[in-house]
Amino acid sequence: MNIILLGPPGAGKGTQAKMLVDGHNMIQLSTGDMLRAAKTSGTKMGNKVAAVMDAGNLVTDEIVIGLISEQLDSDAAGGFIFDGFPRTLAQADALGALLASKGTNLDHVIEMQVDDAALVSRITARSTCGSCEEGYNDVSKPIPLNRTCVKCGGTEFKRRADDNENSLKTRLMAYYKETSPLIGYYYAKEMLTSVDGLAEIDEVQSSISNVLV
Repeated sequence: MNIILLGPPGAGKGTQAKMLVDGHNMIQLSTGDMLRAAKTSGTKMGNKVAAVMDAGNLVTDEIVIGLISEQLDSDAAGGFIFDGFPRTLAQADALGALLASKGTNLDHVIEMQVDDAALVSRITARSTCGSCEEGYNDVSKPIPLNRTCVKCGGTEFKRRADDNENSLKTRLMAYYKETSPLIGYYYAKEMLTSVDGLAEIDEVQSSISNVLV
């Protein structure tokens, strides 16, 4: 089963993807992770990625599709989760063509709906363990009073530099301009299902799992 997790930055796509990897034996295809891994891989495609990134240029859709193509050739009993891709209508068309060329297709596109104001409030309150990346939130999951991570015992915590209101609003504007048209695109293809992205993490996971049944 192949799915896309769709939603604005901070909606929790990465968190839900990791839970699907653990619970459904799926493979998460995160564009950022793939590019970072390719850059240091030493492969022909990796060298191309490194040259583009080292020059300070944006990686082309063609290169990203090439990386995804390589990943799709690997064994994935539970299927693939596309996290952060596609971002544009052109990328959506390219992904559909790639999947068709591999003799497979998309099964579901899951939109994680959020309220912008609530999202900004949630994201500006989040932090992670500097050792294991366990997530915390000032409101819903505060860092323990003893400043010790509940997962690994680490004592260093960090916030992303762009987890501030101005940066997040800029990222949201880019999402609505470039990526939100995909909601209508996949709705027209009868692939789209929407879930409440601001519910508790386990509730969101349950909603997504019900879609995949």
